[in-house]
Amino acid sequence: MTEPVDIESKTHINEVEIRHKKRADLESSDNLPYKYTFQKTHHLGVINEKYEHLTREEEPPTEIFSVAGRLMSRRSHGKAVFGDLQDQSGTLQFYANLNGVGDAQFDALSQLDIGDIIGLTGTLFCTKRGELSLKIQTVELLSKSLHPLPEKHHGLQDIELRYRQRYVDLIVNPSVRDVFSTRSKIVSLIRQFLEKDDFMEVETPVLQSIYGGAAARPFMTHHNELGQDLYLRIALELPLKRLIVGGFERIFEIGRVFRNEGVSYKHNPEYTLLELYQAYADYETMMRLTETLLRHLVQSIHGESYLTFKGQKIDFSQPFKRLTLQDAIQDHANVDITGPMDDLRNKATELGMDVTSETMRGSLINFIYDKTVEPHLIQPTFMMDYPWETSPLAKKHRSKPGFVERFELIISGMEIANAFSELNDPIDQRARFEDQLKAKEAGDDEAHMMDEDYIQALSYGMPPTGGLGIGIDRIVMLLTDQHSIRDVLFFPHMKTRV
Repeated sequence: MTEPVDIESKTHINEVEIRHKKRADLESSDNLPYKYTFQKTHHLGVINEKYEHLTREEEPPTEIFSVAGRLMSRRSHGKAVFGDLQDQSGTLQFYANLNGVGDAQFDALSQLDIGDIIGLTGTLFCTKRGELSLKIQTVELLSKSLHPLPEKHHGLQDIELRYRQRYVDLIVNPSVRDVFSTRSKIVSLIRQFLEKDDFMEVETPVLQSIYGGAAARPFMTHHNELGQDLYLRIALELPLKRLIVGGFERIFEIGRVFRNEGVSYKHNPEYTLLELYQAYADYETMMRLTETLLRHLVQSIHGESYLTFKGQKIDFSQPFKRLTLQDAIQDHANVDITGPMDDLRNKATELGMDVTSETMRGSLINFIYDKTVEPHLIQPTFMMDYPWETSPLAKKHRSKPGFVERFELIISGMEIANAFSELNDPIDQRARFEDQLKAKEAGDDEAHMMDEDYIQALSYGMPPTGGLGIGIDRIVMLLTDQHSIRDVLFFPHMKTRV
């Protein structure tokens, strides 16, 4: 019995072989298939924007345009060829006829494959259909494409393949390029906003001998020369607050952090985090700053004070709602987080948690909150005032015993920001770290380590400080209506194929 033949795969293999032969033929004729440079005078998007209103009745510009990009389509009509060229800024139609360019250039154009990188020179004109086009004078192959692009009308549909081969995804899906262009703009807007408010951008180490600043499992590596185990940072917090001790009053960092955790629509093992710290401020200051920043981003990207995410209108024009964690869990789960541990254990077990006698109060509270409260918070909501057990780096609440001054901003069921009135008492901080060590010994592998140097830094005196962390990837998800973090990361983590 013969094996079935995959016609599509066989066709693909044949086309790859043909392209390899074309490459070899070019080399044998001393026509390099991979050039060194090309003098490009215009981006295609600029040409489209400047001359989009050109009509056949108007005199076209006499200027010679030199453009380069990827050949996306080609249509032959006897002695004439039409095609589409694409660069980062857009797409432009081109036209050539045999009489206009001569046999050699016309033959070179005919030998090109879809996906080739080419350089063109020519003049602009308007076709009978009113389409702005480049009338070719010369064509030059700059880089030979040895693999065919996905079929035009279907594009790259396989989601996993899109993530694994993002370079192809970017070529054939303009909307994907738009998302990442918007991401770049968002990061730039954040920097401009903070610098205008006198914040200074700084950089802190990615490799750390003691990880901290969040409840998370780290990635470990090893420095061969030093013979020392190191960790990839899980947060930016502790080094930044050392700089506040050193005298800087408004600082921020936008950087990659790494957490050895699961993958979901809102989690990736590495992601981009904004953290900022402001001396002589508290979490109320951070709430005002967060609200102002996000409203500015929405207005700048969308031109209005609302956006649509997952089909729901998210309104940033009104003051963000404020709820306390205690009230929210009481309302949604009918349990008091300050009450008996048995009540929390029973509720967590009812919700599906594997509870043991070693499970800490903070873990129970976090699980109950994640299951019953967070998914229902659609409009921007500040979730305030957490139990001290879950927040070892936050300052004790000034009027609520047993709580700390901390908030999380929740939008569409996602945590977007996390902020504290920062703990600056070195004695209290040591006690909190010691509690974390006990939790780690009890099996909590996300508990904080003891950081003696950080305590020593606090011992020199850190002013009252407000701190804020914002997940850049989730902000981009919201502002571009992308429902998975993988769609806003150029290269999301993918399991290696065996």
